[in-house]
Amino acid sequence: MSTTPIALDEFDHRLLELLQHDADATLSALGDEVGLSASAVQRRIKRYRESGLMRQVAVLNPAMLGSITLAAVLVALDRESARHHAAFYARMRNATEVQQCYVLAGEWDYLVILATTGLPHTREVAERLFGTDETLKRYETRMVFEPIKLGLQLPTRAPVKKKK
Repeated sequence: MSTTPIALDEFDHRLLELLQHDADATLSALGDEVGLSASAVQRRIKRYRESGLMRQVAVLNPAMLGSITLAAVLVALDRESARHHAAFYARMRNATEVQQCYVLAGEWDYLVILATTGLPHTREVAERLFGTDETLKRYETRMVFEPIKLGLQLPTRAPVKKKK
């Protein structure tokens, strides 16, 4: 799968916005919204999947599960080598509890978002992922009291400025 951006036209941008909102929409409904036939929409969706731009997954509502605990972990590495960062990347990618992981600029090297089934599970995961790594200078775990917005939608282009 390539990480090279693919060329997108106006139909693609609109179609991708609609799919991010409701991936279960019918090809006909999507085509009606963007002004394409159902078969043209199907070809575009196939191209998105084959290029690696899009994949389909089930997104669960954490509020309905009742036992989801979120935590934000700030991480600073002690050693600045490509090997240590690669090992950290691999550990984050392989941990199912890691929902997101970002490289940061500034005092902290990474921001990691954990999803666990409670405080004891969060403590166990943090210790497993961060507590035994001698390349870490320090880490701080911040418990999330209440998510205000959980989002997956990505912008496909810069906002269009409205003419006055």
